[in-house]
Amino acid sequence: MNKPAISFEFFPPQTPEGMEKLTATRQRLATLHPEFFSVTFGAGGSTQERTLETVLQIKREGYAAAPHLSCVGSTRDNVRALLHAYKDAGIGRIVALRGDLPSGMGSIGEFQYANELVAFIRAETGEHFHIEVAAYPEFHPQARSAHDDLLNFKRKMNAGADSAITQYFYNADAYFRFVDEARKLGVSQPIVPGIMPIVRFSQLARFSDTCGAEIPRWMRKTMEGYGDDVESVQRFGQDVVTQLCEKLIAGGAPGLHFYTLNQSHASTEILNCLGYR
Repeated sequence: MNKPAISFEFFPPQTPEGMEKLTATRQRLATLHPEFFSVTFGAGGSTQERTLETVLQIKREGYAAAPHLSCVGSTRDNVRALLHAYKDAGIGRIVALRGDLPSGMGSIGEFQYANELVAFIRAETGEHFHIEVAAYPEFHPQARSAHDDLLNFKRKMNAGADSAITQYFYNADAYFRFVDEARKLGVSQPIVPGIMPIVRFSQLARFSDTCGAEIPRWMRKTMEGYGDDVESVQRFGQDVVTQLCEKLIAGGAPGLHFYTLNQSHASTEILNCLGYR
């Protein structure tokens, strides 16, 4: 089985202790030779400084880093300054997102949609950055329809994106159908599946309810049946997600992007099962 490129996503820690733990996590995951590590950008740009700090630390350690940039709460001047800071630091990849509007924030900012942010990055920096955008195999929870969501995705790709990373999912058919529909619309860039390892069911259910990622009924019922038996949930999750990745790889997925939640064990176990060492 051919092994596609892998990448890992972190969120910026809030404390020095969290940064230390993330450094150790990153060192363990680096042994799997990922293509890059990405670092999220909090709702409304709330982690802007910590995202920058984390990205620069990853770069100093000799690894490729990809900061997230979001539209929400951002101005052109603010984004321009960040782009030049990243460019000057030798960062070559950006994940461009619309982002979430935090509670109490009245204005989305000077960019309303991710395609506007992508176009701005291209206008400011030319071809310097490899630009990733988001894709939603089970459709964005705020999309008016499945077709509208696909058209929005096409707009982002046409604005200058190089590739896309999907929201996580547990139904491989949803991913393959989304890719097929995007190809029919003329999107030719790689669409990399996002992978969420299962560590705690309650946490996963909360995330999924928020972002619209479906947990199939049979999976939900099985994990509910384990109750407080975290070890059984994790064993079940490892089996399910490993099988999902096997299907994706066999079907030609161009990569695997792991949402790590700043932990290494679950992703490492899955990748070891897939033959990554």
